[in-house]
Amino acid sequence: MNVKIQSIKFDADKKLLDYVEKRAVKLEHFFDNIVETEVFLKLQNSQDLENKVVEFRVKVPGGDLFAERKAKTFEEATDVCIEAIKVQVKKHKDRLRGA
Repeated sequence: MNVKIQSIKFDADKKLLDYVEKRAVKLEHFFDNIVETEVFLKLQNSQDLENKVVEFRVKVPGGDLFAERKAKTFEEATDVCIEAIKVQVKKHKDRLRGA
């Protein structure tokens, strides 16, 4: 699986990029046919403490799965996104088995 990570409006450090990639690769445990995963890390200009946004777009045969979450840290937002994508991957896998 190919993982592409883009940081928007800031330069992400290697530790953050490695963390996100490590978490994204684990999605393959739930579904082997993931073609590509795109991750967008965004820093919003707001006074809110939860100004870190993580978006996951997972390309699978038959469509794309998407999740976006805001949190105080990129790691926290990544973890919540991964959980949301896991649910979507399992549903997609069940739909493929039922077809």
